[in-house]
Amino acid sequence: MRRMTFSALGISDRLNKALKHQGISSPTQIQEKAIPAVLKGEDIIAKAQTGTGKTLAFVLPILEKINTEDKEVQALIITPTRELAIQITAEIKKITDRLNEAGVLAIYGGQDVERQIKKLGRGIHIAVGTPGRILDHIRRETIDLSKVSTLVLDEADQMLQAGFQKDIEEIIAQTFDSRQTLLFSATITNKVRDLSRQYMTNPKDITVQEKQITVEKITQLVVETNDRAKQAALFRFLDEQRPFLAIIFCRTKIRAGRLFDAMKARKYAAEELHGDLSQAKREKVMKLFREAKIQYLIATDVAARGLDVEGVTHVYNYDMPLDAETYIHRIGRTGRAGDEGVAVTFAAPKDMDDLHTIEKGIALKLPRQKIEIPSSEYTSQPKNKDQVYRPEKAKRGSQSNRGKVPRRPR
Repeated sequence: MRRMTFSALGISDRLNKALKHQGISSPTQIQEKAIPAVLKGEDIIAKAQTGTGKTLAFVLPILEKINTEDKEVQALIITPTRELAIQITAEIKKITDRLNEAGVLAIYGGQDVERQIKKLGRGIHIAVGTPGRILDHIRRETIDLSKVSTLVLDEADQMLQAGFQKDIEEIIAQTFDSRQTLLFSATITNKVRDLSRQYMTNPKDITVQEKQITVEKITQLVVETNDRAKQAALFRFLDEQRPFLAIIFCRTKIRAGRLFDAMKARKYAAEELHGDLSQAKREKVMKLFREAKIQYLIATDVAARGLDVEGVTHVYNYDMPLDAETYIHRIGRTGRAGDEGVAVTFAAPKDMDDLHTIEKGIALKLPRQKIEIPSSEYTSQPKNKDQVYRPEKAKRGSQSNRGKVPRRPR
């Protein structure tokens, strides 16, 4: 079967060359379906999981239509988190820096607003930002959205769930009346539909079923343990599997902080990522992780939304995800771009109902492994309730592995 090309979708030679320089030669399903519609000027509602290539599905048509002679903001991309705004901006710059055209700026809180104002004053074509900081610039009158011809709502379900609906509506009111609106979402909830009916014109529905493909590229395992032994079980797996880079998901920032303290005390090369950290700290942590200067990123779901880091070989669900969508989002941080990945989920008896819900949602029975941790390998901590792993009791010589990052897989 002949593979589809970007040229066949209507992407110009200049953008094709920039893509090939990154090793991207053929479109994904969401790109095949969305790009032609966006180039035609249609509004679209696209249901696609993270990791399906949806960013390029809207970025490439935007770059095709940007008038670089006009220094006004012509495209606005709204995201639920700072990290996703930074990531999308980086993806755009990979193309625009090579072509030396189309200025782009990430606009988010926690960053020097005066610096953003100066860059906006010099003129940019594409703004990528979070609702709060975009509104801040609108109220300061430091950004003009009246010439925005393309509006993108990325991870729309997450933005609405986080309570950004009024902010989004206020921002939309500042844009060009006949703008094109592109809505991308992992789930199409009633709130998403209501928003589309209010602000979109005859939107085209696009759905890609790449969930199972994502799952098939990832070796998955459920480790049955108990709450008292969970930390010890995690540490045993880290020492035995020795990931190149791994993300460890916790349900709350408190849980993430406790686990970080325990790992730091045992000399694991780890950092935490959650909403209570300052923006400067979050950016520093992500820089260290992307450069493989730390091996383990302990993250909450909100902080890790949309993260795409090359070289993540393992994902550990220290706390059980709440639903199938969250599970797919988490494990999708590994097995990127056709690479293989490993996802390990730790399940206590109280987690079994959630686990069955997840298995039903992904239409897959996950393999199980029971692990018995002797009580001698952990001690009681009444204050935190989390248990402390005693590395000297491990079955394998784990101490020699700590603080050393394995070689990046080829």
